Amino acid sequence: MLVADFDYHLPPELIAQEPLANRADSLMLHLDRDSGTIENRHFRDFPSLLRPDDLVVFNNTRVLPARLYGTRKSPLAGRIEVLLTRQTCAEPNKNEWECLVRPGRRIGIGEHLFFGENAELRAEVISRGPFGERILRFAPVDDFFGLLDRLGNVPLPPYIDRADSPEDRERYQTIFARERGSAAAPTAGLHFTDEILGQLRDRGIETTELTLHVGLGTFQPVRVDRVEEHKIHRESYNISRETAEKINSALNAGRRIIAIGTTTVRTLEHAASLSQDGMVRAGAGEAAIFIYPGYEFRVVKGMLTNFHLPQSTLLMLVCAFADRERVLAAYRLAVEQRYRFYSYGDCMFVE
Repeated sequence: MLVADFDYHLPPELIAQEPLANRADSLMLHLDRDSGTIENRHFRDFPSLLRPDDLVVFNNTRVLPARLYGTRKSPLAGRIEVLLTRQTCAEPNKNEWECLVRPGRRIGIGEHLFFGENAELRAEVISRGPFGERILRFAPVDDFFGLLDRLGNVPLPPYIDRADSPEDRERYQTIFARERGSAAAPTAGLHFTDEILGQLRDRGIETTELTLHVGLGTFQPVRVDRVEEHKIHRESYNISRETAEKINSALNAGRRIIAIGTTTVRTLEHAASLSQDGMVRAGAGEAAIFIYPGYEFRVVKGMLTNFHLPQSTLLMLVCAFADRERVLAAYRLAVEQRYRFYSYGDCMFVE
């Protein structure tokens, strides 16, 4: 299967650069997997499209202010940029992170990096990965995450062509974000408001949460020609006992499980792949599953998702769920109808 089979044309002006004034005002394309029917709707219609016995699953990860600007050795060495993508070690006095760095070619192993006017945060480059990622070991401080909150910037994706603003600190988080650890938002969740959650409750629709921290895989392009040759990055997840019980109860009863976002899909399907009976086990781990056409879904029966980059693993996942031709036809319609794309853009409900 060729990566080029997952391409589509997107006019640059359709890439959303700012969030809408109201989260729930997004447009929503509704795709029926069985018939291929596509309808233009608004996200506010989402609760009415669900069945009373559906179980809706959210990702409650919280985005870190993960972009840091600093210097190498001295201010004369020039400004550097670091994007924290995953904490690889959280032992006492051993705070290590997988990162992307700029300028990548100039930052070598053994270099020391300094962040903040008084170098409140300091790190050493201790290793380098195959695609230019680095592992940084930060010097011990009393409150690392407190310093990160003060010194870090919101890690807006590179296709948002502006600096982050104070508004992004709130708008690039879902309203149910609790567990800190992500380098990017689970964007399908950005459309929800307290009002929409209230409508779900009023209809008696059951909800639950899990955690998957979005990491390096979101930022790395597919560098091979054939889909099967791509090696996907691992992302840390946690499924509570309560959530596992709700999911397995729904599976046993034949109820639909509706995943909010591809991160939730990936977590549920990875967890189910670890068991002989297809049930979801509680616990923490690293999701390593790569979902592309041909995959048989064990858990998810519907998903809400934003529109994804051409030739990306996230688009491949959606195509696996709803047929590549139908998904690409939906994307073409979204372009024709001038939908807003990517993180701050509109969404699609596939069932």
